[in-house]
Amino acid sequence: MEIHAGVKPFKCGICDKMFGYSSDLKIHIMVHTGDKPYKCEVCEKMFRNNGYLKTHMMVHTGDKPFKCELCDKMFIEKASLEKHMRLHTGDKPFKCELCDKLFRTNSALNSHTRIHTGEKPFKCEVCNKMFRHSDTFKDHMWLHTDNKPFKCEHCDKTFQQRCSLKNHMRSHTEDKSFKCEICDHIFQQSSHLKVHMSIHTGVKPFKCELCDKMFRTNTALKSHTRIHTGEKPFKCGLCNKMFRHSNTLMNHMRLHTEDKPFKCELCDKKFRKMLSLKNHIRLHAEVKPFKCEICDKMFGHSNGLNSHMRIHSRDKPFKCEVCDKLFSQYSILNKHMMIHTREKPFQC
Repeated sequence: MEIHAGVKPFKCGICDKMFGYSSDLKIHIMVHTGDKPYKCEVCEKMFRNNGYLKTHMMVHTGDKPFKCELCDKMFIEKASLEKHMRLHTGDKPFKCELCDKLFRTNSALNSHTRIHTGEKPFKCEVCNKMFRHSDTFKDHMWLHTDNKPFKCEHCDKTFQQRCSLKNHMRSHTEDKSFKCEICDHIFQQSSHLKVHMSIHTGVKPFKCELCDKMFRTNTALKSHTRIHTGEKPFKCGLCNKMFRHSNTLMNHMRLHTEDKPFKCELCDKKFRKMLSLKNHIRLHAEVKPFKCEICDKMFGHSNGLNSHMRIHSRDKPFKCEVCDKLFSQYSILNKHMMIHTREKPFQC
């Protein structure tokens, strides 16, 4: 009766996850121990339970008993067919309780949830780097070997990482890509091109009901709305600091790991954020791509242009909470605050 009532009495002593059956808990424990007692006699791959092994054997036999009635695609597992059917129906039954984002599969939801918690359960024993997803962890492990397990079916070229293969595959599928007629930028999906086109057209159809600010995408609007609500759903698992956006949390996590994955090809300097690398590269090229349409002044960074534009608009969005004085730039407000705090950071 407990199972029908949704009760899960069996708890993992390592990660506190709950299970309805003791057998499920035993299988789960192997995730932590790495134990895989079931071996495939064909390729010697190891599995945690007999069910996984039986399913795997169909890879060798070519047996795909589950067929999609809409597109005739065949699948080894019934669960894979059910997952595939959601592509046709658009159904996304799994909802994130923290940000309301919807997912087609429970595994995709679980993977997404780690963005909020900052959890990175997969650790490389060679370099101690931590990973949020098993796929990226497995891809990373090939970097420590000479193996290149990901092979292009068109030209037999091999790659160490799955993402490198995906990028390479675009060279074979250019006829299926979508090109911007204005700047020649290439996209793999028409929806991505549509969003990109709004950069050229200036169209921003999504409006904030609180401040009337306009956005190109609904995602950008949702992200902006957190400024008004004060919501910070993304938490660092190491220092408990909260963040408004997932990419801000990811950048913050690199402070703990000291990871700097973005490298300048000209001087080998490394950066935690892609934006920092892009800004740095302009120092080499002396590029100033952002132009003021009013006075033609050029800027190396978009935030520099945005700050400059307030001179023309006389916009002063930064307010002193002590005396209500307004400022056009956040840095000027910070300097002003020293008047109230009597802080004198600069020594003669």
